[in-house]
Amino acid sequence: MDRIRPSSFVHVVYRTHRFASMLDWYQKAFGARIQFQNETLAFLTYDEEHHRFAFANLDMFDPDAKEKNRTGLVGVDHVAYTFASLRDLLENWEQLRGMGIEPYWCLHHGITISLYYADPDANCMEFQVECYATPEEANAFMAGPGYAQNPIGVEFDPADWLACLRTGTPDTAFLVRQVHEPVSEIRFPAPT
Repeated sequence: MDRIRPSSFVHVVYRTHRFASMLDWYQKAFGARIQFQNETLAFLTYDEEHHRFAFANLDMFDPDAKEKNRTGLVGVDHVAYTFASLRDLLENWEQLRGMGIEPYWCLHHGITISLYYADPDANCMEFQVECYATPEEANAFMAGPGYAQNPIGVEFDPADWLACLRTGTPDTAFLVRQVHEPVSEIRFPAPT
């Protein structure tokens, strides 16, 4: 099988201690609008995509971190790439697995189904597939109660899903997140 590659670059996620200032700056600099925000996370876009930027408020994860080391964890958390279909995403997962490359987090966010990887320097990336056919549908989900209940996501086993797809289960059986619990714990790559 030929290598399966992403179809597009989609977003970047930042970790920050200056949550409000960052949101303000990106709204001004890009003409972006907030799609979803709570005290921990915010998602912004400047076009039809459900988000081009996301921000994680480090002060909510570790309130003392700001005083301990203002710059230690700030910066890019990950960049994201979209695949054309769930089948492509999971076939790519199997190809990478065969090369010894494993995701550290497999997550159904509700708006995307995502596999998180880290390179040898621990630069993180998200390989994803969109769950909704249109930006309007994705935006409606982000504005709804299921996303407010769980903006992080629910973990899944890519081996199980790929096996189902290969036996004829359509992609659509997995795309709409039916359950919003349990909320996944935030995962980071293991040091190599």
